Amino acid sequence: MKFDKKVMESGVVAAFSLVLAFSALPAAGGSTEADLNSRNVELIAETAGKSYRNVVATKVKKQNQLVASSVEEKQPVELKLEEAVKEKQPAELKLEQAMKEQPEQAKLEEAAKEEQPENAVQDIIEEEKQPEESMPEEKEEKAADSKKEEVAEDKDNKSKDKDAEEKKEVSPWDTKLMPQVEEYLNVRTQASEEAEPAGKLPKGASAEIVESGDEWTKIKSGSVEGYVKNEYCVTGQEAETLANELGTTYATAVTGGVRVRETASSEEGVTILDVLEEGGKIKVDKEAEAVDGWVCVKVGDAAGYVSAEYVNVELELGKAISVEEERAAIEAAEAERRAKEAAQSQSQGGGTQQKAAVAASYDDVTLLGALIQCEAGSECYEGQLAVGAVVMNRVRAGYAGSISGVIYQSGQFTPALNGTMAGVLASGVSGSCIQAAQQAISGVDNVNGATSFRSVSSGMQGIVIGNHVFF
Repeated sequence: MKFDKKVMESGVVAAFSLVLAFSALPAAGGSTEADLNSRNVELIAETAGKSYRNVVATKVKKQNQLVASSVEEKQPVELKLEEAVKEKQPAELKLEQAMKEQPEQAKLEEAAKEEQPENAVQDIIEEEKQPEESMPEEKEEKAADSKKEEVAEDKDNKSKDKDAEEKKEVSPWDTKLMPQVEEYLNVRTQASEEAEPAGKLPKGASAEIVESGDEWTKIKSGSVEGYVKNEYCVTGQEAETLANELGTTYATAVTGGVRVRETASSEEGVTILDVLEEGGKIKVDKEAEAVDGWVCVKVGDAAGYVSAEYVNVELELGKAISVEEERAAIEAAEAERRAKEAAQSQSQGGGTQQKAAVAASYDDVTLLGALIQCEAGSECYEGQLAVGAVVMNRVRAGYAGSISGVIYQSGQFTPALNGTMAGVLASGVSGSCIQAAQQAISGVDNVNGATSFRSVSSGMQGIVIGNHVFF
């Protein structure tokens, strides 16, 4: 049976203290040695169920209390110790005798031995509890690690998705549309057929999609922003195909002096068809066979080639036109047409001349205006003025003595003879025809003295203005 050294020493001290107390008590006439042994047995029994360290500490404490109690009741400790030394034997012998005679120490040791396995089991239980106590921290660490792994995995997935999106080719026509119409598509201010028109999207024009809807789509093209009906539009691949079919592709020079060659070769001796300045544009022949490093272009009816290194090739499409822009375009086209007719008249020996004015009454002006309306009411203003000038040239030439005499002269102006002019006089003459009559009477002549006119289809030679030739 093995015991701890310190425990043994404590036990020896305790036993010695018991011997001293036992020796002192008879001298005082109080408790007997049997009483002390009985108390020690009770002390050991009380402490047998406690832990090893508590057993020793409790025993020493109670022994001290017992000694103190004895001293208070009888005599001081010093006297008891002296008597014990004198009457008995040296302390060493008393210690040995106490160890032999008292079985309580052995009981104490056995109790300690029996307590150790329980303590060992308790230690094991406590050790097993420690992981449980640390479980929340471990769980938190594991949860944090799991969260980090999830975040890392999520980032990895997002990165892969992003890479996939970047690799995926995005068509610019995903956000554009084109009208699939014969002439133009109306753009409305609101998503309704009853809404006011904002403009027109012509055939071959494109628009950016602002907001898509089930029936209407909001678009922006040029200066126009409004709504178009979906059933007349195409998007995506269909729009791209239609754009390539209807659009015009141009090659724009990025530097000056870009040569347009007859063949796709930079060798000396190749015929140069044209030279493009910087920013100059030339139409690309989309139907021509592709030649590496060269762009086939159209030079009139012939084909030419420019180096792809010196040009940017772009597809150009039309844009929407607003109501105001359309009105201005119509006016500009009319002005241009008039200018061309005037230039043509001058090239054929015509031109505007100022002659002497002829005295005329209000009725003469109205009568001449009615004839002009019958003969050239659908013509341009220059054509209306030309008819009035012919009448006034006849007056000056002596065909008749007055404006009415010339107009009603037999076999000359059919509307005056068949009643058509009378109907115009009854319903009212247009303002432009009255103005043309006034100018002709005031001496304005734009037919160079001509006294007759026919339809252009007659084949007569003369000054052509509108649909008439004047001679």
